[in-house]
Parts: sequence; structure tokens; C-alpha cells
Amino acid sequence: MESLIATLRSLHIAAGMVALFVAPAAMLTVKGGLAHRRWGKIYFWSMALVAATAVVLSLWRPRIFLTLLAVFSFYQAFAGYRVLGRKRPARGDGPRPIDWAAALATFAASAALVVLGVLRPGASWERIGIVPVVFGALGMVLSGIDLRKFVRPPADERAWWFAHMSGMLGSYIAAVSAFSVVNFGFLPIAVRWLWPTIVGTPLIALWISYYRGRFGRWRPSAGSEPTAAGNVP
Repeated sequence: MESLIATLRSLHIAAGMVALFVAPAAMLTVKGGLAHRRWGKIYFWSMALVAATAVVLSLWRPRIFLTLLAVFSFYQAFAGYRVLGRKRPARGDGPRPIDWAAALATFAASAALVVLGVLRPGASWERIGIVPVVFGALGMVLSGIDLRKFVRPPADERAWWFAHMSGMLGSYIAAVSAFSVVNFGFLPIAVRWLWPTIVGTPLIALWISYYRGRFGRWRPSAGSEPTAAGNVP
């Protein structure tokens, strides 16, 4: 069993490093292009492997905080990937049972993070302080927004684009956070966990604002629309 755990740990680390270095390639290539889609798929499946191995490893120890955090972290990539199949909700591209199940599971896991972060039922919870409360609250908000969108799809035809962008970039923040926790031991534990979120969240907001402005300046001709990922001419 120890050899299996060691193998899973190696896979977890390798997949995390792939995700960490592949994501910028997807960010910097033409949105909707072949290279963007290819790098994006590699990133998504790397994050899926990271999450799956994290759940097994954290249950083996056990470390419930890491189990719940893995659910919250992977959901961002999952939601960002799945929304590509729901571009036109008015035409029947609605959420599937897997979307509902993932959002509800993430909301429940995030709520558990908040409760356990407040109660701090052990020394390990005391050591990480406010971290689970912050991530749990964020997870409840993000999964709650998705659940609301499932019931009432947004009127903006480009809503899927912004959801895809924020989901994928949000999951990358989680990958950077994991790298920080492991490698930046000179920082206080809460800082190691939270600085990527503090820095990255405003950057995501700025990037989305930039594209909203870019879309706003583009006026489609009759019968035309932005390309698959919003490549404005």
C-alpha cells in the first residue's frame, strides 16, 4: 500500500507541475484557436488528476481540510470547462445532471470548510487559521452563482465566455496556492495559502473588464457573432 501511495504522490506532483506550466500557454495563445484548445485540455485533465490524487492522499492520512479543498479547487476548472457546452441556454444548451451534482457537492464541501474553519476541531485546523473559512466562503459564493445561473440563465450571450475565463483562471490560482504552500516555507502559513487569491482575484476582474470593453467596442454585422472564444476582429 505504501508503494501505491508513493506512486499517487508522484503523479500528484507531476500533474501539478504540468498544470502550473501549461496554463500560461493557454492564456497567451489565440482564444478559440487550436493551440489554445489543446493546451487548455492538457491543463484541465492535469488538474483533474491533481484533484483525484489529492482526494485519495488526503483521505489516506487523513486530512479532511485537503479533501474538501480539492473539491473546491477542481470545481473551478470543471465549471470553466463544462460551460463551453452551455453557450446557448436559450437553444437548449442547459446544465446536465453532472453540472448540478458538481455545483451542489462543491457548495456542500465549501460549507463544511466554513463550519470546520470556525469550530477548529483539532490542532491542524488551529494551525491554518482563517484559511478554510476564506476558501469555503468563496466556494459557496461561486457554486451558488452557478446554481442560480442553472435556474435563470443570464441574458448576456457572452456570459459563457466570462464564466470560462474566470473558472479556468480561478483554478490556476488554486494551483499556484498549492505550489506556494509547499515551496514558500519562509512565509506564514495563512499568507502562503491566501496571497495567490488576494493577488489573482483582482487580476481576473481586470482581465474580464478588459474583454467586456473589447466586446463593447465591437459591433457585429448582420448575421455575424464573435468566434468560439470571443476573438473580436
